[in-house]
Amino acid sequence: MTDGELLSIGRFARLAGLSIGALRHYHELGVLVPSHVDARTAYRSYARAQLDLARLIARLRELELPLPEVRAILGADAVERRHLLAAHRSRLTALITRTQRQVHWLNQGIDHEETLMTAPSAPVDVADRRHLAVDLFNYVWTLLERSDRSPLENDEMLHAAHASRYHWGEVGEPVNLARGEWQCSRVYATLRRAEPALWHARRCLDLCEENGIGDWDIAFAHEAIARALHVAGDHAGADAAADRARELAAAIAEPEDRELLLSDLATVKAHDSA
Repeated sequence: MTDGELLSIGRFARLAGLSIGALRHYHELGVLVPSHVDARTAYRSYARAQLDLARLIARLRELELPLPEVRAILGADAVERRHLLAAHRSRLTALITRTQRQVHWLNQGIDHEETLMTAPSAPVDVADRRHLAVDLFNYVWTLLERSDRSPLENDEMLHAAHASRYHWGEVGEPVNLARGEWQCSRVYATLRRAEPALWHARRCLDLCEENGIGDWDIAFAHEAIARALHVAGDHAGADAAADRARELAAAIAEPEDRELLLSDLATVKAHDSA
């Protein structure tokens, strides 16, 4: 794909580390406007050159900056941008200090001593973990889109997918875990390793079912199962899983999400010619 070609909202969301819903919201607010909107279908398309801006917005949102401040930062010059970021840093520092004091009081109330506060520990930096998870997820997609990966890049792609899933396991919500399992399955299927591809696909489905995650996530879980079974040579099972994914596609709220699922299902057999 060249820089001049357009990306669907689903592909752009994956590469940018944003949800499709977030991209729609940013469009409505004028924070990130698509390069093209189809007049008939209202489908949004983005230029690859917009990825850097989208990733910056994702990073700012990970820092818990409200959208009005994100918009201000994007429109500010370098001096004003530093001022806005410094102000947000001061708010976060004050919040950390206040939280540490509250934990101290809680420890005293629970244990009547301060041992928990003085014991050596390595606190989880949630923001850093989330940034790592998102960046690794995006890196995996960058590698997946390459048709000329080297064996070393295949290794990097696999390890990055697992590393992203690990960090989501530390700080993410169930939906993040499910999507991490889905990406691991996609990587293994791309590498034609059927057994781990199927294991992670089924784990994705389990997480969706256990946590009531529906819409496109559970449909994509069945897409992953179909892809893994196809790599394993179980074409009947793959067709059944793909049919289930298509059934679930009817319940997907947004047409663009549904189109993304159906377009991915159409590539399930693409590995045969690889």
